[in-house]
Amino acid sequence: MFLCRGIMMAMYAIQKHLWRNMYMNHLSVYDYVVFLIYFVVILTYGFWVYRSKKKKRTDTKDYFLAEGSLTWWAIGASIIASNISAEHFIGMSGSGFAMGLAIASYEWMAAATLIIVAIFFLPIYVKNHIYTMPQFLSGRYNNTVSTLMAVFWLLVYVFVNLTSIFFLGALAVETITGIPFNVCVLGLAIFSTIITLGGMKVIGYTDVIQVLVLVLGGLVTCYMALDLASDKLHAKGVLDVLPLLRQQSADHFHMIFHKGDKYYNDLPGIAVLAGGLWINNLNYWGCNQYIVQRALGADLKTGRAGLLFAAFLKLLIPVIVVIPGIAVYVLFQKGYFHSEMVDAAGNVKPDHAYPVLMNLLPTGIKGLAFAALTAAIVASLAGKCNSIATIFTLDIYKKFMHPEATEKKMVSVGRWAVIVSSLLAIIVAPALRSFDQVYQFIQEYVGFISPGVFAIFLLGFFWKRTTSRAALTAALLTIPLSVLFKFLPELSSEAIAPIPFLNRMSWVFCIIIALMILISLTDPESKNNPKGLKIEKEMFRVTPAFTVASMVIIGILAAIYTVFW
Repeated sequence: MFLCRGIMMAMYAIQKHLWRNMYMNHLSVYDYVVFLIYFVVILTYGFWVYRSKKKKRTDTKDYFLAEGSLTWWAIGASIIASNISAEHFIGMSGSGFAMGLAIASYEWMAAATLIIVAIFFLPIYVKNHIYTMPQFLSGRYNNTVSTLMAVFWLLVYVFVNLTSIFFLGALAVETITGIPFNVCVLGLAIFSTIITLGGMKVIGYTDVIQVLVLVLGGLVTCYMALDLASDKLHAKGVLDVLPLLRQQSADHFHMIFHKGDKYYNDLPGIAVLAGGLWINNLNYWGCNQYIVQRALGADLKTGRAGLLFAAFLKLLIPVIVVIPGIAVYVLFQKGYFHSEMVDAAGNVKPDHAYPVLMNLLPTGIKGLAFAALTAAIVASLAGKCNSIATIFTLDIYKKFMHPEATEKKMVSVGRWAVIVSSLLAIIVAPALRSFDQVYQFIQEYVGFISPGVFAIFLLGFFWKRTTSRAALTAALLTIPLSVLFKFLPELSSEAIAPIPFLNRMSWVFCIIIALMILISLTDPESKNNPKGLKIEKEMFRVTPAFTVASMVIIGILAAIYTVFW
């Protein structure tokens, strides 16, 4: 009843706005028709998937993991759909406007990271029947470590991830349609909640359509951006404009920044290849509930194939979001889009780049691009909400609130967790208006816990002597150490230069690893630790096809960094 009433209120508000501003907003009737087709297809297909498994919909493993029912292509598509969101279309495109191609390192290095996760991390999860990250920590260490990290994850997922997606998504929709920000937030919340309430199976299979729409719409938008730049810069065609963009903005076509560069603190040189970015990526792709969760319900071969498919899709993302941002930057430097990109105080707002570009697209194409953006936002919201529900239900509610809860009760609690977490994120979202590049905000503040989490998992996987005491120390120290390194330059009266956050992550990670090893070695229980995992070489063997595909990805990455170093 609550959900139906919310849908009716949102639809009434949108309809009222559309009639009032029929000749003022930025989308035509044809654009709305294209978007409506996408909306109906997603909801119809999701409902069909939901009804086709009606008998199992109160089973927790089926609801949270879609155990055994996702194919490799559904796993890969769902991983990318959960990852790609407004933070990429809006945030990363804005960073492309501001700093150029270098921001693509987050995506291209993620492709290499997914290969490592598929080879070394996934076999451990599958062999030990791990369904949630806190479940692994509980079995490998103890309930204290597990619960502490579960709380950390829930806080980050709700107040960083969900909040930023709601903010950037609503900002984009508001800019494109003229619909008020608060109505946009409500509409996104209702849409994503409907998908999430159907469980992981509905999310996984609707994500296939979402990814198809976002990739197609993103490529079309990229093409139109290059076509616009070609026209304004008097190039012969779309292919000819790429060298011209590089010529007009040479500083935007470097992958590696050096000391003294404006954005060195955001991407500190070689750290993107041999430093903190690896900690960031390995933690995100290998120790992250809403990413790994897609592969946990499958067998090892299917899960690995899904991760590899996701790695190939990752190679496309910078083309879809970063190149358009650079195109808008070049045109802005030539005097275009000044009123759209500059606020009343005269400040350039990089995160406006993608919405501004979308408003210039032809009728119909704009509707497709809008559907692609919405697909990315909704799919990511649904994935994160499902992981929040999974962790809260299985690792908080089941353990501490109602140990005897039935399967049906836990699924119900998971659904309420989705609704509550979405409401909290909606309340906090407007506070992000003060940030120019929200994508960097996400990376930095998630990075406050990443070093400790990755250290706990890494030693927990591959060093049997790692003790619960060492893991608890790491969990308790990761945030204080991250805060200390962030504010150390200010505390030292600027005697110490500001430390780039990727470098801070490296320092915190190294300190925590050293402390964990020292504490474990001095603990008598570590010599015969019964909780140490049994690792066998056979677990990490891959098929020839997997090896060849991995080498293709690595070769592409090597070529990119060689050309654009």
